[in-house]
Amino acid sequence: MKNSPFDLGNNDAYARWKEDKLRNYPSKLKDLQVEVNDPRKFSKIELEELMRRCRKANMAIYIGKTGNNPDPEIPLSIGRQFGVHKIDKNWLAGDNSLSSLKLQENPKDKQLAPYTSNALNWHTDGYYNLNNEQIQSMMLHSVQSAAKGGENKFFDHEIAYILLRDENPDHIISLMQNDVLTIPPRLNDGKLERNSVTGPVFRITKSGNLHMRYTIRKKNVIWSNNKSTESAKKALKQILDANKSFVFKTILNPGSGLVSNNVIHARNSFVNNDLHKRHFYRSRYFDRLNITSAFVN
Repeated sequence: MKNSPFDLGNNDAYARWKEDKLRNYPSKLKDLQVEVNDPRKFSKIELEELMRRCRKANMAIYIGKTGNNPDPEIPLSIGRQFGVHKIDKNWLAGDNSLSSLKLQENPKDKQLAPYTSNALNWHTDGYYNLNNEQIQSMMLHSVQSAAKGGENKFFDHEIAYILLRDENPDHIISLMQNDVLTIPPRLNDGKLERNSVTGPVFRITKSGNLHMRYTIRKKNVIWSNNKSTESAKKALKQILDANKSFVFKTILNPGSGLVSNNVIHARNSFVNNDLHKRHFYRSRYFDRLNITSAFVN
């Protein structure tokens, strides 16, 4: 899309967008937080404040009063209030398409890091999805926090784009190649559960917004084998690991959660006890949060 600021051939639009993006950008976690009464029905002001943060940083954190209430309608209603309806029912999601993230007894769940207490490194959700089923928005709702650990980290993918492009536009060129990142097929006891998926890290959507598909993991990931890709990978990893100014860290307490345009995120390992067994709902959508475009078309 030629008028998109993410088009490398449109330096003027990029410069204008970047200036606006960085003006009054959140500098601390509190800048992203909005206290709400009941997330099942935000007040007009609460919703406006959450959307304003999402327009600026692609994410917002609500602090609600529902506590340990496990009602799945809480995260589902949040999605509706943000105008997203095309929910991704992944293979481990429930009948309502929500993923219930907690330690499971089912062995197949234990193979996947979100269902363990292990740390999760930087990634965006659905990086293994088909190219026509990319996750545009993702939400987390905390029902119960762990006894220890489980801190979340969030990083706006548009900020990562800025830092990479300003360092070297060739990094963006490399990460926009259609064959740059391949996730091999998933097999379980010899049975094919998912085909391999190849696609870009950064892509410009039909609306001109930026989408990112990324994982920092080393296993079961195939990157293009060339110097430019390796250089871009290294630069991005350094940005995520070393740039503390744009990393937002928090433990999402019961009743609170994240609303986002699938920003880059990570999670520390955690420990449960009898009273505190970490439980989150995760919802993922094929559409972007309503009224959160990065620029005016």
